[in-house]
Amino acid sequence: MTTTAATLTPAHALRLALALSLGAAVSLGITRFSFALLLPPMRADLGWSYTLAGGMNTANAAGYLLGALMTPALLRRFGPVRLLVGGAVWASLFMAASGFFISAPALLLQRLLAGLASAWVFVAGGLLATRLGAMQPGRMGLLLGLYYGGTGFGIMLSALLVPPVLQAAVRHDHGWAWAWWTLALASGAATAVLWAATRAMHGGAFAASAASGPHGVHARVGRLGWALAAYALFGAGYIGYMTFVIALLREQGARAGEITMFYALLGVACIASSRLWAGLLDRYRGGGPQAVLNALLGIATLLPVLSHAWPWTLVSGLLFGAVFLSVVASTTALVRHNLPPTQWATGISAFTIVFAFGQIVGPTVTGWISDGAGGLARGLVASAVTLWMGAALASRQRPLPR
Repeated sequence: MTTTAATLTPAHALRLALALSLGAAVSLGITRFSFALLLPPMRADLGWSYTLAGGMNTANAAGYLLGALMTPALLRRFGPVRLLVGGAVWASLFMAASGFFISAPALLLQRLLAGLASAWVFVAGGLLATRLGAMQPGRMGLLLGLYYGGTGFGIMLSALLVPPVLQAAVRHDHGWAWAWWTLALASGAATAVLWAATRAMHGGAFAASAASGPHGVHARVGRLGWALAAYALFGAGYIGYMTFVIALLREQGARAGEITMFYALLGVACIASSRLWAGLLDRYRGGGPQAVLNALLGIATLLPVLSHAWPWTLVSGLLFGAVFLSVVASTTALVRHNLPPTQWATGISAFTIVFAFGQIVGPTVTGWISDGAGGLARGLVASAVTLWMGAALASRQRPLPR
């Protein structure tokens, strides 16, 4: 039976939001952020510089940009549900392929293709979550937070899977390949659950046109320019932390069990953030939430640089996890508050595109800085400054006239 606003109960809405969150788990939590756990063994095995290591996530972000540019046309052709599930299938396959190559060009290509597919998943899932929230306006912030919080589930799952697989494969050549294959299997299982749970989302409000809407939509989206610029800086700043923080902790002498705890707690904090910031996203129509959250992220990014004490490292991970996906949710809420429903797909795509531009620049620049004097600590300082610049820009975004 097709789900409609009349048949959607609060409990059913929560179940659908949780099902959609598996798309976020696959597209970001596993496909992208598991790379932080795999970067140290791959870099040691393959002799990468930090610039090349950062380039791997730059390739992923470039693929994400291409995918975001393609998404509006794909939404019109296939609809959001088919694009969500199909993209998750392709992301899982491309991730599995990363375990079969050791040359840098081939791995760069695999990261690019995985980013391409993950953009389809993330944008389509965000659009469906927005439409789900519109069917229950009083809980829009919570439902969006649950969707984006799925990334935390993917991070937590990666933290629990990757270290034991690396340990078990330590005697194999290129043992990190087994971790890629394990993660691909986990993504495939999540995709199967996602497909089964979203079959009722065809038709009705979920199949509303993904076209860009009436004349003037681009001018109206352009009036969110301060928030768009801030989001690009967020993309450049946060990805430096998510790419290199595990490598920094290893340099500081953190043990394998401590790193697993750190990354798992970061993922748990991501999941909890859906409740933590829901009221903020529901209440404010301008760039205030984005500004506050970017400022907090800058603090979280700087903490492991200022102190090597383990409690402060945990505080950094918990604060970062509790905030960074809510920045993503804040832009979706901004689109929902300021644009009519026919323009949501265009608005979400615009934010996804500038986000991807930031992510393309961030890892390579952070890696280049980290290869110089000061190492990874200096690279993370640059990331923190970038996030604070984003906070300053977001604070200038005002609500659009209704």
